[in-house]
Amino acid sequence: MSMFSAFNINASGLTAQRLRMDVISENVANANTTRTEDGTPYRRKVVTFAQKGDQTSFSKVLGSVTNSYNGYSGQGVKVDGIYEDYKTEMNMVYDPSHPDADENGYVTYPNVNIVTEMTNLIDASRAYEANATAFNASKSMALQGLELNQR
Repeated sequence: MSMFSAFNINASGLTAQRLRMDVISENVANANTTRTEDGTPYRRKVVTFAQKGDQTSFSKVLGSVTNSYNGYSGQGVKVDGIYEDYKTEMNMVYDPSHPDADENGYVTYPNVNIVTEMTNLIDASRAYEANATAFNASKSMALQGLELNQR
């Protein structure tokens, strides 16, 4: 693996985790949005990732040696998509004075749980930090290699 491949892998992780943090921030900001442009309550968004690129020769050899190999290519990560969460139930709150209350007095609030979002934000932040640390380590190795050539 070349140094530039290491930079690309770390940069893809940084970009993916940054987008994940942006989506989490959007979820937190809209935690009380009961009416969007289309008239429905805001629905929580989730980011999914996928591996980037084809298998490298090393990953093919690794796959033939181990049985637990999943086909990891070692070329980074990409955002597979941003999807609305239809698995989590919306929050129903009794508030007959709210303008968006139904005929029974219940308001449909978004399916955003602040504790879950903050936990996901910490996870994404730590993953971002890990990618930044790996990027800096790769950069340091490249600089040391250049210094060896100058001697």
